[in-house]
Amino acid sequence: MKKRSKPKVAFFDFTDCEGCQLQITNMGDTLLELTELFDIVNFREIMSEKSDDYDIAVVEGSISTDNDIKRIKGIRERAKILVAFGSCATIAGVNGIKNRAPLELARQRVYGDKADTVNTIKAMPLDEVVKVDYYILNCPPYVPEIIAVFKSILIGKPYPLPNYAVCVECKMNENVCRYEKDEECMGPVTRAGCNSWCINNGNRCYACRGLVENPAADGAKDIFLKYGFKAEDILKHFTLYNDPQGEKKYDREFK
Repeated sequence: MKKRSKPKVAFFDFTDCEGCQLQITNMGDTLLELTELFDIVNFREIMSEKSDDYDIAVVEGSISTDNDIKRIKGIRERAKILVAFGSCATIAGVNGIKNRAPLELARQRVYGDKADTVNTIKAMPLDEVVKVDYYILNCPPYVPEIIAVFKSILIGKPYPLPNYAVCVECKMNENVCRYEKDEECMGPVTRAGCNSWCINNGNRCYACRGLVENPAADGAKDIFLKYGFKAEDILKHFTLYNDPQGEKKYDREFK
């Protein structure tokens, strides 16, 4: 019997910090186990070889230039499966802060007297430009979710993203609510799937996974009022991970 060839995986990055790919390298033995099932043919952080022959493209970073649009479309054409990897690729991430100001002003603030030479557009998640088959959320991605998505790809099944709030996972992990500690937390409206990772480690939720669909706005408002917070206070903490649909949607829901 002819041995079945392993799917070829290529990793790419756009506007990002490359922390998502670094998370892959930090997987240690688990990464080695993945290489038993997948053939990594392009991954700048761990290998110098490059190949344009791949089945799966795992893409980190947001789209922020016209050149990015052309490049991601080329990657999409070559890949049978495209995975949006991390907050910047899935919801525009930290780069989306640029979208809060007129583009010319953002360009001037960042590039100064070189602004006219820079090709930049609004920051966008991948799915505003190309079709995305799988999403791996979080900043950085949560390793168990990385593994779960790769398993789904291997068996040809979709990976359903949870559609309930991080608060559910917090309750299951018996965490003390951050509001009880006088801290704002985006858990009530943020999509779960990280096993309340940040809260488990003594931090709060910064909404790096984006909003849950149809967030329970009235329930969240009740939480704000109970602990003496205003919606405006909470919105200030949403700005770190601005996503094009999330921030505007959040404004509509809570103001």
